[in-house]
Amino acid sequence: MDSKLKDKVVLITGASGGIGAGLARAFAEEGARLIIHYRKNQAAAEALRGELGTQRNITCGADLRKEEEVAELFKTARAAFGRIDTLVANAGIWVRDTVPLGEMSLAQWQATIESDLTTVFLCCREFFRIVKEQKQGNVVLIGSTAGIFGEAGHADYAAAKSAIAHGLTRTLKNEISRIAPHTADYCGGRVNCVCPGWTYTPMTDRGLNDPEMLRRVTATMALPQIARAEDVSHAVVYLASDSLARHLTGQVMIVAGGMEGRWLWQPNEVDVSAVMGGS
Repeated sequence: MDSKLKDKVVLITGASGGIGAGLARAFAEEGARLIIHYRKNQAAAEALRGELGTQRNITCGADLRKEEEVAELFKTARAAFGRIDTLVANAGIWVRDTVPLGEMSLAQWQATIESDLTTVFLCCREFFRIVKEQKQGNVVLIGSTAGIFGEAGHADYAAAKSAIAHGLTRTLKNEISRIAPHTADYCGGRVNCVCPGWTYTPMTDRGLNDPEMLRRVTATMALPQIARAEDVSHAVVYLASDSLARHLTGQVMIVAGGMEGRWLWQPNEVDVSAVMGGS
């Protein structure tokens, strides 16, 4: 199937590593032109741009918690390409330490909400201003299964991702349809969300090298394996395509091997060697 993403302009936040870099590679394979956003890791972003092609893609640094830097990011993107067709709001943080709510500091709570939720608000707001002029555009928000099922010891992260997957996705799909309406030649503006489960990234690798941790997290999955970045990327590319997903908006796609909020497998039923090396 043809995604018709060739020459479309896609801005990916947090694209310098992990899932973000996988997203950039997947869109590049479809022929899209990319704005590869980074916050601190410029070297990784530039290396990725070199891998994908310097003539069709740009890198741009910004602290997405700051209004003026978000505005400058989108201004730079438009100056380079004249338009932005898709925003993939991927940037965010996850505090590695397990901190029960009763022990969580206000500083941690506020830092996570600011980095994982406020940044998405600021990026979507700036993008919607552009969409209003273009009369076209779509958004794919990156949530998490923590926002669907909760995650003990990570209430800050779960709350931010739940707001993205539920409140924002379902509100913004109605707002974008007003500023980028359906016509005889255009499907209309769309907003969808992809919620990855456990995925191999630099952010999670430390825990996922522990066999006991693997047994625990895969015990909730019908397909007991850890996702790769490309598993998430394929879902995002699909939803970003006005050709393939033309009638999908306000949807939350969970990419997590059929995860549920309960154990589906007893730990001794999971073959850890297959989980770590299987397909």
